[in-house]
Amino acid sequence: MKVLNPGVKVDAFFHRLTQAERSVLFLDYDGTLAPFKSDPAQAFPYEGIPQLICELSSKPCIRLVIVTGRLIEDVISLLSIQQVPEIWGSHGREQLYPGGRLRKIKLSPAEKLGLERASQWAVNRGIEDWLEAKTGCLALHFRGKPESRVASVESAARLDWEKLAAETGLELHEFDGGLELRTAGRNKGIAVSTVLDEMAPDVPAAYLGDDLTDEDAFAALAGRGLSVLVREELRKTRADLWIKPPQDLIEFLETWKQSTCHSLKS
Repeated sequence: MKVLNPGVKVDAFFHRLTQAERSVLFLDYDGTLAPFKSDPAQAFPYEGIPQLICELSSKPCIRLVIVTGRLIEDVISLLSIQQVPEIWGSHGREQLYPGGRLRKIKLSPAEKLGLERASQWAVNRGIEDWLEAKTGCLALHFRGKPESRVASVESAARLDWEKLAAETGLELHEFDGGLELRTAGRNKGIAVSTVLDEMAPDVPAAYLGDDLTDEDAFAALAGRGLSVLVREELRKTRADLWIKPPQDLIEFLETWKQSTCHSLKS
């Protein structure tokens, strides 16, 4: 674990965690709980992660929230656990709450048309297998695709999808390994802020993520908890800490598990 923000006192944070009655732990999926795969359907979690997710989410003092760009149903399938935690999917456009209540953000006619046109754009170029459709967003993946085509496809997508975004009220965002066209007003930071607003201001919180899309979440957590970059190589980030998967990740989650619920036992 490497401290990136000298103002962050890790030991003091975990001591506060041991004294708290509640805590919030936000976890990204791809690149954090699971390694990247060229086929997203094969991005299974690191060994031991499903069990840790079950153990953490079963503790009454921990609100565990997976915040992901994926569809909720895909995360559930990949984790393959009986006790499904709270999940905010498609960058917060769909929410699965404890108890099974599911909420999805509805698209406007213009947004729906924009996503349909972007999908047809890929079909016309014979790269529909580069796409991943989600709720309110469409991802264009470059990882694992022919290097001879990636540069030209990316350049064309930036140009044409920017125009689509301007015409239909969508937003174009970059992520680690691709581009994503999505509805405005939703990102991982808004998901984090929404959950934090439901909690007492002194509740310890942490967000673990790897991607550029996780930077919104790190910003939302600034001054409120620990933001943790989880990846093999360090990059420019707002995060307070940097850890490497899977071993550092597992140690962090084990520490969180062991540091909580003490006040409930006394």
